[in-house]
Amino acid sequence: MSAHDQIRAMLDELMGTGRDGENNKYKVKFDDPRVCKSFLLGCCPHDILSSTRMDLGECPKIHDLALRADYEQATKGKDYYYDIDAMEHLQSFIAECDRKTELAKRRLKETQEELSEEANQKAEIIHQLGEQIGTKLAKAETVGAEGHVNESLKLMEEVEELKKQKGQAEIEYRNSMPASSYQQQKLRVCEVCSAYLGIHDNDRRLADHFGGKLHLGFITIREKLEDLKKSVAERRAQREKEREERRKREQEKIGDREKEKRKSRSPSRNHRSSRSHSRDRRKRSRSRSRRSCKRSRSRSHSRRSGSRSKRSRSRSRSRYSR
Repeated sequence: MSAHDQIRAMLDELMGTGRDGENNKYKVKFDDPRVCKSFLLGCCPHDILSSTRMDLGECPKIHDLALRADYEQATKGKDYYYDIDAMEHLQSFIAECDRKTELAKRRLKETQEELSEEANQKAEIIHQLGEQIGTKLAKAETVGAEGHVNESLKLMEEVEELKKQKGQAEIEYRNSMPASSYQQQKLRVCEVCSAYLGIHDNDRRLADHFGGKLHLGFITIREKLEDLKKSVAERRAQREKEREERRKREQEKIGDREKEKRKSRSPSRNHRSSRSHSRDRRKRSRSRSRRSCKRSRSRSHSRRSGSRSKRSRSRSRSRYSR
């Protein structure tokens, strides 16, 4: 890449696609499905592992620093949930790498001579010490190049101590098996990047591996995946909490409405009950008046019949007297 292209990339990263107007070289926006969401979050494996033994080639989706700048500016006012897409992308990639690692382990187990349990334990100790030596040695070189001399010297002292422990472990490992078996290279698979490591690898070889772009790239991808899982889990928990609170508020509103309905119904019920009581009273008064009328009629009828009988008696007496 020429100096002109580097300057243009820096301007795109800082100012986005709008630095030359609305036109950009892909004629798309960052929310287009063709844009790599992992790239927008800075964790696309195609970029991280480029120029390594596991170079994946060019990503099938669009990578543009200007689009990343647009995305970072847009996320200040809105959440696009691209971390979920990036998490799923990295999960599938790491799952495939872990599958290849297990396959390589099975192949080594089939091809290498089987060792005793004691020898395997000692070989594992040597591998762990070699990993620590390589990691610290690579870190010491990095911090020394950055100008942190004291920190680099301290790491080198730790490396020397680990070398002594590794030498003692190698002696114990050599004494636990025949000389013919010890001469064979005992390999293992790196759990991080699936590379092969030997038990007799020197410090330079270990430092090149653990400080190399492939191993560090896989560490970056795995750490980014864990961060995305954590952030996605927190956001899902937050959304679930908000939904629960919203559900409670809705239930409270429904309860308040039911109370208001009951209150509005109670006066009408009292009115209806008073009306029913008044009707009952009217019916009772009517029935009483009817009964009194019937009684008065019966009394008047009985009086009339009595007077009629008296008249008939007086008439009959007057006839007999004649």
